[in-house]
Amino acid sequence: MAALLFLLASPAYADTPWKLVKSYPHDPTAFTEGLFFHDGALYESTGLAGQSEIRKLRLKDGKVLQRRVIERPYFGEGIVNWKDRLISLTWQHERGFVWKLDDFSPVSSFDYKGEGWGLTQDDRHLIMSDGSAQLRFLDPDTLAEERRITVTWNGRPVERLNELEWVKGEIWANIWYDTHIARIDPRTGSVIDWIDIAPLRKAAGVRDSEAVANGIAYDAAGDRLFVTGKNWPKLFEIRVER
Repeated sequence: MAALLFLLASPAYADTPWKLVKSYPHDPTAFTEGLFFHDGALYESTGLAGQSEIRKLRLKDGKVLQRRVIERPYFGEGIVNWKDRLISLTWQHERGFVWKLDDFSPVSSFDYKGEGWGLTQDDRHLIMSDGSAQLRFLDPDTLAEERRITVTWNGRPVERLNELEWVKGEIWANIWYDTHIARIDPRTGSVIDWIDIAPLRKAAGVRDSEAVANGIAYDAAGDRLFVTGKNWPKLFEIRVER
């Protein structure tokens, strides 16, 4: 973590400006690990063993429209959609799951080495974080790893990459225990810029140190960006001035 703080203190460091558009209700008991927007609804995964779920949410009021419990001992992590499926990770059990997107019924499971953190997709690959400075690119049909990139800022690795989102040709990543979102070049792994959402954590009114910023969802059709955090009572729509 000290290395990350050093990077953020670099003289070349500058935040991408953004504006708050709107806030929405969010379940304060949801320990958010994954988030994406699809076909007018939000999809969220929550963590903690015994409390992990996959949910479909109504944006305007945060109502849970559909849910699937992830049974113990698994700790739910990132999720992403691919065609008619939903793929989810677990934290330390090296096991992922495939579900039907429409009703969350189970399809299959798959294995991977190391920890599972965040997931997104670029229309060709699934992109996975594992808590390190590396991102894995997976074949979306076989779920086999194809390659990796190392995420760097000023030539140094950026550790603790967490929840991921694909936004206009870039990979955006939450950083665990930090309010910054990294905007990452998917070809090189270099961080293009940073977005600091510290004011939103304050606006959410959370004090618990574990209630970190985590959760990025992009509505490509509406060009809307949503962010939240673990146990935040609010989800925020922001407009980034790129």
